[in-house]
Amino acid sequence: MKRKAVVLLSGGLDSAVTLFFAKSKGYECHCLNFDYGQRHGVEMAMAKRLARSAGAGLKTVKISLPWGGSSLLDKKSALPLRRKPGTIKKSGVPSTYVPARNTIFLSFAASYAEAIGANAIFIGAHYEDSSGYPDCRPGYLEAIGRAIKMGTKRGLENKLKLEFPLIKMSKREIIGLGQRLRAPLKYTWSCYKGGGLPCGECDSCVLREKGFKEAGIKDPAGK
Repeated sequence: MKRKAVVLLSGGLDSAVTLFFAKSKGYECHCLNFDYGQRHGVEMAMAKRLARSAGAGLKTVKISLPWGGSSLLDKKSALPLRRKPGTIKKSGVPSTYVPARNTIFLSFAASYAEAIGANAIFIGAHYEDSSGYPDCRPGYLEAIGRAIKMGTKRGLENKLKLEFPLIKMSKREIIGLGQRLRAPLKYTWSCYKGGGLPCGECDSCVLREKGFKEAGIKDPAGK
């Protein structure tokens, strides 16, 4: 029997590459996507395409975060725009940070993994070339990996682990890995604003553009 993996799949670039990385390691992938009141649903639509491309199952979980606390949840809040790539992470935690989002998502993933007998949970978090979210740091992921190991039946039996293979990669390296894995990067979305085309101004667009430029590759989903 194939080993099973739960993959957090937002529909963004990093989660797409993580899905195809898990697939390349021989896992039967079960994707988990969240509708948590974000500004738009473009990424969720992309997640469906990506899961189909990988031959993976996809479950979308609808949850509510009624306390807000993020410009990704409140459309009236201003998004950080037109910031230089080198200043984004150095400027502190941005308003796009969703309070404890990865802790919430990984808790669902751990429960799902237990229910289906999965051997691993994959998350596409990375920190080297990112917005600097606290729940994308190596120390955080190592700690929550230990919590999953200690707080689940499969973890105690050494049958479940948390994997974060992109954590120390730059966007350029992630894009290169995606190409080698033949991940359909055209089916990914990064823009915080949504709409028909990427805005090219939000932090996520800026970092994505930088990554493709450094990789020497034309963004298949760009303008």
